Amino acid sequence: MRFVLCTVLLVVVLTPTCSYADEETSTTPVDSSVVVKKPVDADVAAIWQGSEKFVSAFNSQDAAAVAALWSESGEYIDESGTATVGRQAIEQAYAEFFKANAGAKISVFIDSVRLLSDDAAIEDGWAMLTPAGSGQSTASRYTAIHVKKDGEWLLASVRDEATASPTETGNLADLEWLVGTWWAEEHGHKFESDCKWIANNSFIERRYTLTQVDGTKLSGVQIIGWNAYASEVQSWDFSHGGGYAIGTWTPIEGGWKAEVQGVTGDGSPTSAINYLMRLDDNAYAWKSTDRVLGGAALSDTEDLVIKRQQ
Repeated sequence: MRFVLCTVLLVVVLTPTCSYADEETSTTPVDSSVVVKKPVDADVAAIWQGSEKFVSAFNSQDAAAVAALWSESGEYIDESGTATVGRQAIEQAYAEFFKANAGAKISVFIDSVRLLSDDAAIEDGWAMLTPAGSGQSTASRYTAIHVKKDGEWLLASVRDEATASPTETGNLADLEWLVGTWWAEEHGHKFESDCKWIANNSFIERRYTLTQVDGTKLSGVQIIGWNAYASEVQSWDFSHGGGYAIGTWTPIEGGWKAEVQGVTGDGSPTSAINYLMRLDDNAYAWKSTDRVLGGAALSDTEDLVIKRQQ
């Protein structure tokens, strides 16, 4: 199919651009159970939705709504090891935090949700706290224990852990050259991206916009960081249409390989292997291979050279 919608490709691989060459979709089915990253189990889906409710309540600074996500005897343990026990105490703690940090926002990046039994699950991920104004964002890892009571999943325990920045570990040093503004143009389609350090240089944020021939703009954001739990570089991607993906990055000669698994805004599982090859300080080549959308294989993209905006 010619000129597959860029919105589909942005969600399929959540990469910096689309392939504007002819697209051929293989008729060979692919085992989608291998590539599904979005929860397909109803209980796991409910836990993911609970995380979304937490973000919404936190960013609305609604302490009661945040605490309602905990069990009556739930606990929260902060980065210093201080424990707050009980839903009422947790509500009070959040109310005090919101009073002292008006306008603070949080983003949550889930690494995994695993069912331990019919009524217990464990969730691992990252949280990024951004204060109002020009304050510096901070990041932390978290582990959450969920319990199911009367058909509802609630938080039994949440523990935060501080993360080390790459300025200390050097784990993202080989990607520092990405910081800056980039552009590419092909067949009338224009791609622009802006990369910058965030959260005390713990992550690289890449925001991108694709302008199609008719002027339609598609956008997305990617966060790249070091996952100390898994000892690997990871990325979390979010597209304009509600799609998302998680990528595992591996250094290779001359660049990086990212194995990406995700889901489109309409729930179709996706996967791809993307290659980012550094040509010099002001240019890199990008290519996406082994692409899968909804269980069907897509053809590889052509190499695209992306240049630094001078």
